[in-house]
Amino acid sequence: MNNDFTFTIKRIRFDEHYQPADSTRITTNFANLARGECRQQNLRNALTMINNRFNALAQWDNPKGDRYSVELDIVSVDVDIDGNGSSFPSIEVLKTNIVDHKTNERIEGIVGNNFSSYVRDYDFSVLLLEHNKHQARFSIPDNFGELHGKLFKYFVNSNAYKQHFNKPPVICLSVSDNKVYQRTENQHPVLGVEYLANESSLTEQYFKKMGLQVRYFMPPNSVAPLAFHFVGDLLNDYTNLELISTISTMETFQKIYRPEIYNANAVAGRCYQPNLRNQDHSITQIVYDREERSKLAIAQGRFAEEHFIKPHRAVLEQWSANYA
Repeated sequence: MNNDFTFTIKRIRFDEHYQPADSTRITTNFANLARGECRQQNLRNALTMINNRFNALAQWDNPKGDRYSVELDIVSVDVDIDGNGSSFPSIEVLKTNIVDHKTNERIEGIVGNNFSSYVRDYDFSVLLLEHNKHQARFSIPDNFGELHGKLFKYFVNSNAYKQHFNKPPVICLSVSDNKVYQRTENQHPVLGVEYLANESSLTEQYFKKMGLQVRYFMPPNSVAPLAFHFVGDLLNDYTNLELISTISTMETFQKIYRPEIYNANAVAGRCYQPNLRNQDHSITQIVYDREERSKLAIAQGRFAEEHFIKPHRAVLEQWSANYA
């Protein structure tokens, strides 16, 4: 058995000329925007929103609000299980880079934005659904998320990751609409006001198996908190500009994808429960097909089952059992 899984990392620029590759998970937020008649205007508008939000948060020494722009790379990670050169698309994320037009400096951002994974699609859209089919009560399969979590940790600790990225990933997600969030007195100049959740969600438990903890912050002039999943110390391991690059990127995508929460016309109060049926929100000038996205998650989960889980089941189970 080969315990040394090999990762291959590829990058492509996400800009107004971006065309999704055949191997790209088309449920991914950035790929969804890049299709159809409005594709180029979609991309241009989204990138403008990101840059405007970045400059609004990075307001020091930035009187005209145009000092910075954000460059985005789509990072695709393939994993070779058998060591024979045959690989499977494992993870896809966005990596931010910051351009300072005052100093002409290009600054490293954070990797982890818009995190997506075929195996996660399999876990949530195939395994979990089949486990609960015809069941009176919802339950979680044994070892749910164990394989995905170990593969993710193995990748982050790999030489391939360390050669490409200087810091651990930060994965920023929307808050859950079935939880209540309580505002605290803790406040960060960039991340904003911290919120605490009343309970842990299945997604958080899943990400915990990936070695990630979670904190919730509502950045200045935002209307709802974001969930930040990270390793280490979120507030001290990353610079303000790095954090702003993640906030501006992910808040923009959430405004497009979850306008009921992140483009709401009312700001989250001290005790806040997100509402996906909220009608009091604004729509961005960006076309996004949410119905298609949810349907395709199942198809891509089936793809992972057929081309990754089933063919490599014995190897993956033995590897997972031995991986600490």
